[in-house]
This record gives sequence, C-alpha cells and structure tokens, in this order.
Amino acid sequence: MSPAPRRRSPQEKKLLSYARDRRNGYGENDKSSRRNIARNKRRQVRVPRRRATEALAAARGALDPRTCAEVQERVERRAPAELHVWRKWRDQTLAEYVLGKLEERVEAEEPEGANTPRLERVRHVYAWVRHRDPAS
Repeated sequence: MSPAPRRRSPQEKKLLSYARDRRNGYGENDKSSRRNIARNKRRQVRVPRRRATEALAAARGALDPRTCAEVQERVERRAPAELHVWRKWRDQTLAEYVLGKLEERVEAEEPEGANTPRLERVRHVYAWVRHRDPAS
C-alpha cells in the first residue's frame, strides 16, 4: 500500500496552476485551432504535390525525352524553394497570460492605480514559474 499523497496548500496549488495551465495567446478561439491545425498540416503536404502536378501538366501528350527532362528539372528546382513550412507552438502559460493582461490594464490607468501592486505580485510569480519551467 502506497502512502497517501501529500496535501498541497492553496498557495502551492495556485503557483502550480500559474505554471501548468495554458491559454491560447494567438488570438483565436481554441476550438478553431483544432480545425486549423489539421488544415495547415494538410496544406503543408498539398503545396509540393500541386506544384509537381502543375509542372507535369506541360508534359501531356506524346512523350518526348527532352520535355520529360525539362519537367523533371522544373519540379526538382521548385520543390525546396516552395516548401510550405508550418509549425505548431505551445500556448502561453497562465502566468504569461495574466501578466500581459495586467500590463495592458496598468498602461490604461493612472500611474498608481489598483492594478500596479497586482502587477508586481504577478511578475514575482512569473519569475518563479520561469525558473521552475525547463521549457522556457
């Protein structure tokens, strides 16, 4: 029988939430990202295929060795330059998200507004989160 897990204090839970929870910082709905990721992966594969198909369309008709060589050269020449590169990236941590929102609020209000002390506290937490997170 394994020992019972150690209980975490509310402060520890909040720090872990700031470090582990993620928010979509790209500016689009997170549900639409599910469709867009699949769409971009498909597009990444389709672009080189479409370019090759367009180049091969010139070789229709009677097979001529000179025409085949020209088409092959055109396909090989265009493929690396027109490779469509798309990559996913991680959503930002909750600490980064909250920090950005508070910075926007502080800029919009007077210098000693209510959000200035909150911003300093979140900056302190964000520094702790960055120190603990090996990916950042």
